[in-house]
Amino acid sequence: MIQREALVKIGKFHKPHGMKGELSFSFTDDSFDEGENPFLICELDGIFVPFRLEEYRFISGSAALVKLKTIDSDSKARRLTNREVYFPKNRIRTSGEDEIQTWDYFVGFALIDKKLGEIGTVSSVDDSTLNTLFIIDRNDEELLIPAAEEMITYIDEAGKKIYLTLPEGLFDTGSI
Repeated sequence: MIQREALVKIGKFHKPHGMKGELSFSFTDDSFDEGENPFLICELDGIFVPFRLEEYRFISGSAALVKLKTIDSDSKARRLTNREVYFPKNRIRTSGEDEIQTWDYFVGFALIDKKLGEIGTVSSVDDSTLNTLFIIDRNDEELLIPAAEEMITYIDEAGKKIYLTLPEGLFDTGSI
């Protein structure tokens, strides 16, 4: 039996794509692309179930369309919609002990924009869609900030700070 402590969350399945069981999949770690372990794991009815990865194609740096071996229809794919996807910890590609595994790693980090200054602290991460968002609690208001690598300019892990450059117009400057 697969144990939770042997797994790391790497993403989430989203809606079916087409009629033959293909699913959209957003991920924070692409270790599944190494080919050594052609399985993705989901929790179904309290049990971790491995699904053999039949084929996949990347649609961005953090999203792919995947076809699983036993999922061959739209109705079977719907059963996996919005399910978190796991991968064995021992198969995660690392270049060092402090390698960042998921966006959840940044909970507790302060976000600092180049122009706006400190925005707030990441309270949680919303990865329920293809666009992962940092959730910031600021003055009893919830702010949603895109968690996109291309906006991050520097990460100070020791100081728990993320420096980024937000796109123009994302916030009304009077609201921050």
